[in-house]
Amino acid sequence: MPVNPAPRAYQIVLQAIEEDLRTEKLSVGDQLPGERALAEQHGISRASVRDAIRILDVMGIIKTSTGSGPNSGAVIVSNPSAGISQALRLHLAAKGINVREIVESRILLETWAAQMNPRDPIHAQQVIDRTAVLIMRMDDAQLSREAFHRIDAEFHVLLASMAGNAVVESMMESLRNSISDYVAASIPDDESWQPIVRVLRRQHKAIHHAFATNQRERAAQLLEEHINWFYSQTR
Repeated sequence: MPVNPAPRAYQIVLQAIEEDLRTEKLSVGDQLPGERALAEQHGISRASVRDAIRILDVMGIIKTSTGSGPNSGAVIVSNPSAGISQALRLHLAAKGINVREIVESRILLETWAAQMNPRDPIHAQQVIDRTAVLIMRMDDAQLSREAFHRIDAEFHVLLASMAGNAVVESMMESLRNSISDYVAASIPDDESWQPIVRVLRRQHKAIHHAFATNQRERAAQLLEEHINWFYSQTR
């Protein structure tokens, strides 16, 4: 029978922290023990503990800071989109996945979320109000491309959040972040950007109207057309 290899030293720390989170010995906002304490607790080197801390930081499980006090060291934060985004960006760069697959995944998630009845009507109305403000901000003729893309990302993630599914919301944010550099590089100058942004503004307003008037299937259709159109402009 095959024998499972022994875990690497840093994996011992990862497994222990996962167990503590699962059993609620640790929760968001708690501070991890220091390097020395973790090394002594698990019988490993401080270098291995540092490896584990770096991995948890990249995965969005903790936030590290220097200094002293309750917010110093490694604190549990749980930011799932951070780790997913980083992994997707690396696999995209390594050609393990491609931009078209990212776009198709976005369409699947956003159109699914659009057709779901909101789990929390109060949150849904807050999203409608907030995205109306974002649309007004995107109408600013002086807005830079970078700022427009940031607001656009917030617009889409907020709309997806109405479905009340944290996994979908995190995946949405991760998928958008994973191709942000590609999108920025694909539009060479402001002259090329201006005709694109005019169409995007119209599309955003139509999408928002469909959500605000509870036309769920129409919203999903408009989102799919919007995402596909923008992708066609950046190839």
